[in-house]
Parts: sequence; structure tokens; C-alpha cells
Amino acid sequence: MTPATTGGSVSRSLGLLGQEKPEQIMEGRMSEVQKANREPRVNRVASGDGEEAPEVTRLLHQLVTEVARVHRGDSDTAFPSNPCSREELAAALPKWKRFIDLAAVTLLFPVWLPVMTLVALWVAVTSPGPIFYRQPRIGFKGRRFMLVKFRTMKVNAETHIHEAYLEHLIISDRPMIKLDATGDPRLILGGKFLRATGLDELPQIFNVLKGEMSLVGPRPCTVGEFERYAPEQRARVNALPGLTGLWQVNGKNRTTFRQMIEMDIFYSRNISLSLDMKIILRTVPAIVSQFFDSVQPLPRSGAQPTPPVKT
Repeated sequence: MTPATTGGSVSRSLGLLGQEKPEQIMEGRMSEVQKANREPRVNRVASGDGEEAPEVTRLLHQLVTEVARVHRGDSDTAFPSNPCSREELAAALPKWKRFIDLAAVTLLFPVWLPVMTLVALWVAVTSPGPIFYRQPRIGFKGRRFMLVKFRTMKVNAETHIHEAYLEHLIISDRPMIKLDATGDPRLILGGKFLRATGLDELPQIFNVLKGEMSLVGPRPCTVGEFERYAPEQRARVNALPGLTGLWQVNGKNRTTFRQMIEMDIFYSRNISLSLDMKIILRTVPAIVSQFFDSVQPLPRSGAQPTPPVKT
């Protein structure tokens, strides 16, 4: 498959990326990050009697708001859905798959709720700003939905660097090593750990409950990334996006963009109960491996050998 290409300003950005290491890309934004670090670590909000209430009030408010949004089944009208037939939806989300999603979320409620609460408190205390980060993503059959995750970057963090770096990875077909691996100054305190362990993605349980995502499936790409896909690469959205997937348990950051697309398309064409169970059972070991990779980043020079795809 041939990766999608773009022109203009993106090409000029990639010219620089081809000559610089990812850690050098970040240097131009250090002054802005240092200014952001001068802000107070903990915000307080005024209560009704004029006194100040701790940040935990905002935390609880945001948690309740997000749960209420799921309960009401609110949709994001700014992102209309593309039509799809019942047969297509049934193939992407068979009854057994939906049953596993709801059963796992329900049975593990005593586990994920306390963990989410602790992570939310950590984000609230260590970084001024909202606890949750909501971003439009591409879901099943190209339909847009609002993905929810814990915020791991400072408020108003620069995003152009990440977008240019992603474009570079798509075109160069190099291992998809995150900028986090060399220390991203845009991250909040503990943000690298939250991202390496996947704890920042726990709020996507709400997306699973709404039927926008499943526990297993391709990772939902951003709108900008989807626009860069070649026509044949867009077949990866023929499956409901998931929290974990075939790509995540087969190397993830050690693989290239092309390999990720191939694995996601393979999954979308071979959805089965046995394949989903294998992926779920291999998710925790994959997260542990990813965490140690973040502690000891992979070398930046040359492509890394990718382990064979296991199904």
C-alpha cells in the first residue's frame, strides 16, 4: 500500500523532520512550556458562600457530567454520522461482542472506577485546567465521534509538532515511536506514565458504553490523520474502534504505519470471538512491555525489527 501524501506547508515541515531527531523538534517550544509551568499547580473555585472550594469539587463535577452524558446518550451534532446498513453494523458489532463489552465494563466496575478517580485527582492536582480531554475521532465507517480521555498535556500545548511528526511517520514508514520516548515537555507531571500504561484512555469506557467503541478494535484515528489515508488504507475503519487491538499486542510502537494499517484491516476482515479473546488476554503483557519500552526507549536510528503478527 502507498501512504497518502500531502503538499505545501506539510512538505516543508517534513523536510526539517528528515534532518532532525524528534527530541530536536521540541526545542522551539521550550519557552512556551516554561511559561506555562509558572502557573499555580492547584486551582480553586469559588463556592456559593464566597469561600474557596478545593479542586476536587471540579473533579466530581466533571465526572458526574461525563456519566450523565453517557446516560442520556447525547450525540455530538457537530459531527454527523455516515449512514450504514444494519448488516454492516451487525458484522462490526455482533451480539457476542457487545455482550462482552457490557459484561466486562460492568463486572470490572469496582476496579476501573477507583482507578479512574485516582487518576482524575492526580490530573486535577498536578495541572491547572480540565481533567478530561475530548477530541473528534474517526469511528466505524468514517463516522465522527467525540473521544474522551484524561488530559496528559498542559493546557494550550502546541500540537503542530505532533501533527508534523505523525506525517513524517506515515511517509517515512519508520517505527511509530512516540515523542514521549525522548521526554515531551508538553506533558503534565506523570503524563508519560499515564500514557505508557494506557491509564489516560480509561475514560473511553464511556465511549464503549455508548456503542461508539468496543473493547477490541483498531485505535480511532484523528480527523487529520484519516484525511491523509490512501483510499485502500481507509478500510481500517470497517471495524468498530477499540481500547485494545491486534496492532497494540503485536509491537505497537515497534511497528510502522504500513504494518499498523495491515493489521487493522486484517482484524476488520476476521472479527471473531476467539480472536478477540486472544487479544484481550495479551493486552496486559503488551502494556507491561510498552511501559518498559518507555523507561528504556528504543534507539532512534534505523528501523527496528518487528515481531511476527500473532492471531
